Formats: sequence, structure tokens, C-alpha cells
Amino acid sequence: MAVIAHNTAEVELLARLMRAEAEGDGQLGMLMVGNVGVNRVLGDCLDFTDIRTLQQMVFQRPGGFEATTKGYFYQRARPQDILLARRVLAGERFHPATRSLWFFMPTGACPAQWYGQWNTGRYKSHCFFSPLVDVCPTV
Repeated sequence: MAVIAHNTAEVELLARLMRAEAEGDGQLGMLMVGNVGVNRVLGDCLDFTDIRTLQQMVFQRPGGFEATTKGYFYQRARPQDILLARRVLAGERFHPATRSLWFFMPTGACPAQWYGQWNTGRYKSHCFFSPLVDVCPTV
């Protein structure tokens, strides 16, 4: 059973986001980006109180994903990317993105905090940040 409601177009949208943001970090990196996206829809906290759909999450402004401003994001979703998107929509979680709402690619080491949120770890080029459980209990 899916953790959030979605249709085929939204699965493809999430797949495109995952590829555009983290293809260089391989399938696991893409799955972690998918976790962040799903967490933002589930969150109902902090910057994500008005985010209820994958479409809203992907194109959120301000605070959305940089990849949506690049041409690569707008290429058709590949079958292998769609399979990855379906995995996170089915509820698969991957540390350090298990509860993360943010990630970014630093030029050096990951900071302990980013905009007041705690670093939960790094995977290849991306650092992941999660809110405290009492701040976002639904993630």
C-alpha cells in the first residue's frame, strides 16, 4: 500500500526529480532523494504545512528543488527511475534520509546543522538533515 496517494503522472514526476537531483549518487542516492520528497508530503510541519501532493512538493516555491529549474529534469522518466519512485512511494526508507526533509551538496564536510535542522548523515555527495521528532512527528 502506498504511503501517499498518487497517480501515474506523479510517479513519473517523482522519478524525474530523483534522477535529476541524485543520478550521480546512483540508485541508493536517488532513493534517498525520493525519501525526502515523500517526507515533505507526509510532514505537515515547518516549511511543508501546505504540501499535500507530489506535484506541490516537486514545484514548491520558495524552498523547492533546484533540479526543476534545469532542462534535464524535464526529460522523460526512464523505466528504472519509475521503479525506484514506486519503491519509496510504497514506504521503503533509506538511512540517512529516513526522516529527512532536506539535503544539499556541500563543497566540503557536512555541517552539523543546516537552517536549524540536524545532520543525519551523508551519502556520497549529499548531506541529509532531519527535524526533531517532536517538531515533525508525522515524518
